[in-house]
Amino acid sequence: MRLQNKIAIITGGTSGIGKATALRFADEGADLVVTGRRVSLGKAVEAECRSKGVRCVFVEADHSKVEDCQRVVDAALKEFHRIDILFNNAGIVTKGTAETTSEETWKSTIEINVTAVWRMSRLVIPVMKKQGRGAIVNNGSDWSVVAGKDAFPYIMSKGAVGMMTKAMALDYARDGIRVNAVCPGDTFVDRWMEKGYFEGSDPVTAEEAIKESSSYIPMGRFGKPEEIANAVVFLASDEASFVTGHLLLVDGGNTAQ
Repeated sequence: MRLQNKIAIITGGTSGIGKATALRFADEGADLVVTGRRVSLGKAVEAECRSKGVRCVFVEADHSKVEDCQRVVDAALKEFHRIDILFNNAGIVTKGTAETTSEETWKSTIEINVTAVWRMSRLVIPVMKKQGRGAIVNNGSDWSVVAGKDAFPYIMSKGAVGMMTKAMALDYARDGIRVNAVCPGDTFVDRWMEKGYFEGSDPVTAEEAIKESSSYIPMGRFGKPEEIANAVVFLASDEASFVTGHLLLVDGGNTAQ
């Protein structure tokens, strides 16, 4: 029960890493506000978390919208009267080069992957400052620290998340607010098999993903959402009380090559 009596907001918590983290937080005793755009999935996560004996509220939200970010924070304060943890998880995956990236793709990638992280952090930091403590965990990527090919807008956005994490960590260290990022490598989530998850690409089967991952990841496989969630729990918990401004790579050794 490492998060007992803690109140956490998890953005993009309806599937994948967000859902896995919500369930792990619930196992550790945290009460939750979970956000997402897919209401049926959000309600299912809400019910599953509640079945573990914690309080959980799902709030439908599109974090590219200023008003939705504010509404999420307002809902958390109305329900729980404090915010101890923010996991900025909501994000989109986009592909292309500097030449092929469209204006629309650039704008949407920035809005969800970068601006939403800043907006949510800006809204919760005053609450955490008043409390005298808090933990923000941003979802970065192994591409927050190294680059790759044909994913220019996504890599750009995750690089920004990495530096945003370090800058906020320095600005608020004396306020008792720790800011870190979990940086997953390729993680096998259910949305990989949905058409349109990767812009302009077809869905993939589990077998195709496993075959691809074994060719370049040192550990020979993609990560599991639960493995990323374990790292988020650590960064959010008091076990990481002297950790701030850190980008925690959870990538099966990919960036060690």
